[in-house]
Amino acid sequence: MTSCGPTIKVTSDYDKSANFSQYKTFALVKPDPSKQSISQLNQNRIDNAIIAEMTKKGFTQAADADLLVNSVTILKDKQSVSSNTNYYGYGGYYRPYGWGGGMGATGYTTYNVQEYKDGSVIIEVVDAKTKNLLWEGIGNKEIDKPIKDPDTKIPLAVQKIMESFPPGLAPAKK
Repeated sequence: MTSCGPTIKVTSDYDKSANFSQYKTFALVKPDPSKQSISQLNQNRIDNAIIAEMTKKGFTQAADADLLVNSVTILKDKQSVSSNTNYYGYGGYYRPYGWGGGMGATGYTTYNVQEYKDGSVIIEVVDAKTKNLLWEGIGNKEIDKPIKDPDTKIPLAVQKIMESFPPGLAPAKK
């Protein structure tokens, strides 16, 4: 994700029947480089931030892990279109069904098109044995320019996404 920071919108969901206290170890699932929508440098920043968050929450990174943690990034090109109509002229009338323009009434409409990227980071936590999805956190942000400090902003975004993992754990005080 080229620009994500503290203003990221976050949602999460989890398997209500899962017993998260039974899990102690985790491993990262490495994404397929040909399917990545971000640079390898930013993917490394996301991976390192996930490792830091999981470790901070008491999990240990291991090759034969209880949990598999996967991150997916999605960038979509989007457009925002707005319009403004100005009317000129004098007079006009009001009838019970609406307003009518006056004599010589003219108007014009201007349109403004803004190009931007819609960026999402999805973090999935899966039971390594059953392959069942246990928890998912999604961070989404409208990106209008490249990030200025990815070494700081990306870890902050991952921290915010993972704030509710594992469920039942109170968020860390800031």
